[in-house]
Amino acid sequence: MTKVTPFLMFEGKAEEAMTLYCETVPGSSVLDVTRYRSGEGGPEGALKLGRISVSGLEVMVYNSPVHHAFTFTPSVSFYVDCSSEQELERIVETLAKDGGFLMPPDNYGFSRRFAWLNDRFGVSWQINLP
Repeated sequence: MTKVTPFLMFEGKAEEAMTLYCETVPGSSVLDVTRYRSGEGGPEGALKLGRISVSGLEVMVYNSPVHHAFTFTPSVSFYVDCSSEQELERIVETLAKDGGFLMPPDNYGFSRRFAWLNDRFGVSWQINLP
């Protein structure tokens, strides 16, 4: 069976990001974790590859031991529909910490409340109250 899964590549911050996402977005959890073993290129014991469910969406997170000349871009983002304004505010506040807003929380006409931000890892999130 063909399956498509979002894959996020970090440089040493994958476990921190995975934990933040699972603690912040309701209905999220860690599904599987693989750690670097001795001689595999990454720091022994550090997260190598993780699979998480972000509110039902399976996402893979990877810690690359190699530095790359690229990172994340807002042209690809996670879009989250929230069930309440309180939920939206909590998610936005948590994910925006040490990140930055592309569109701060507001009523932009297409939504009662909407925010677009990059978290501290550079991953882009659109948080919506339909």
